[in-house]
Amino acid sequence: MLLRKVSIVAALCCATGCFNHSSSACHDESNSTFTPSAKKNVQAGVDSAYFKATIPPGTVIDSISVEKKSHIMEVFAQGKLIKKYRIALGTSPVGPKRFQNDRKTPEGLYYIDSKNPNSQFYKNLGISYPNADDIAYARRHGKSPGGDVKIHGLPPSWGDIGQEHANTDWTWGCIAVTNAQMDELYNHVKIGARIFIYYQP
Repeated sequence: MLLRKVSIVAALCCATGCFNHSSSACHDESNSTFTPSAKKNVQAGVDSAYFKATIPPGTVIDSISVEKKSHIMEVFAQGKLIKKYRIALGTSPVGPKRFQNDRKTPEGLYYIDSKNPNSQFYKNLGISYPNADDIAYARRHGKSPGGDVKIHGLPPSWGDIGQEHANTDWTWGCIAVTNAQMDELYNHVKIGARIFIYYQP
């Protein structure tokens, strides 16, 4: 029984990062009695908790990760994962944004550079697209890189649709969350926070 409890704790800590990545507890499964299916169930429980989490008062979100394939955004404070969100992206989500009106969501490292409480879509956080590389790429092709990429809430006409909005990609290249989630992000994400957007094959 004690060995099983230790194995469960090890799996939970590996999933949440409380062990250093070099720890043998995360890498040596030869002595573990925790089965792969049980580990999967523990990870699912951990993930579910992060989606349901409420950001504690006073928490300052200083970095954001967006994985486009899974449509999951994660927010961090001082390297600690705080919460996960299911998101909607541009209507052409595969591949990085290159040009104006291509309806793609950018990929790469950017920064939160503004906050707008009076957005066309419920509030927004500005993303620093285009950067110098984006501008140079578009110019080489004789086009505009576009801009005005945001994390934002829902259109006023959508009412109380809530999380169902994320069942499809519907933006022009922005990252969309529910209005309640947007309130939370607006209150906790700092100007200058890093946002890394990528597509995991």
